[in-house]
Amino acid sequence: MNIKLALSGVVMMAFATEAAATEWNVSVWGKRRSFTEHIEKLSELVSAKTNGEFTMNISYGGLSKNRENLDGISIGAFEMAQFCAGYHRDKNPTITALELPFLGIGSLEEEIAVSMAVYNHPSTIEDLARWNAKLVMPSPMPQYNLVGVGEAPSSLDDFEGMRIRATGGIGQAFSEIGAVPTSVTATEAYNAMQSGVVDSVAFAEHAHIAYRILENGDWWTTNLNPGVVNCPVVVNIDAYDALSDAHREALDSSIDEALQHYLAEYAKIFDRWDAAMTEYGIEPVTFSDEQANAFREMAAGPVRDAWLEKMSSINVPGQELIDLINATLSEVRQ
Repeated sequence: MNIKLALSGVVMMAFATEAAATEWNVSVWGKRRSFTEHIEKLSELVSAKTNGEFTMNISYGGLSKNRENLDGISIGAFEMAQFCAGYHRDKNPTITALELPFLGIGSLEEEIAVSMAVYNHPSTIEDLARWNAKLVMPSPMPQYNLVGVGEAPSSLDDFEGMRIRATGGIGQAFSEIGAVPTSVTATEAYNAMQSGVVDSVAFAEHAHIAYRILENGDWWTTNLNPGVVNCPVVVNIDAYDALSDAHREALDSSIDEALQHYLAEYAKIFDRWDAAMTEYGIEPVTFSDEQANAFREMAAGPVRDAWLEKMSSINVPGQELIDLINATLSEVRQ
């Protein structure tokens, strides 16, 4: 056998193996928690399905600041990232439809369904393509509520002048009852509350725990339920298109299972919540149905009308997106 030919064949095989390998960098923030478990599971599934040929290196803050993840995706600084629409509403106006207050979404499963419907709308695809981004999956959360310091509110009037860490439509909803929304990131919320920059923080349960908000808090609203922030996972379009058919199939086919894993992990938060309330001595504040409905009536219409006007001015089909959300909710509830 010709030794040179044999060696040449080994080298070619080595290059072929190297070429078949795919390594993606993934930018998230904070620390590993329920909010990132679908990304962790996606990485695990993709690696298993490709025998380790497609790997994801998940970085918690080492690649980018959370407000800059979409920018990083746009220039190909990393291949996958998580961000929240409310961090930069003008950069992703279509998905801010999902942050409108009082949409009536009642479960994480419904949140997944309406998010994916909006993500797959042509206007949304076009919107995110401006940043070379392809929406992959949401990070569903239950309704936000407040953890605050000082005397607990007993009526909507008590929110007058209250400085609340809240972004997007949630912040706008609280502004309708006289509060002062402040847009600090999740990782900044603890210090903002501790230093008195904000009086309360609007989060879902997992974030109140993960970002240690309960350590500062005195009270918790149980049922204001103004809405949620929408935080998608996106991939760089060029990186996605460059995947082999097998690797793309491994990624696409793992999304549903990753989301189911997320739901199972998030359920554990509810088991921990009551114990955490007791541990930190947090006073639960439950508003009457009359007060909760008054909040909805004061905030939902004006915020939605202002949003629709804004969308119309930038040629985004806002009403079409709202109708899609409502139609999707009706469908999943049948």
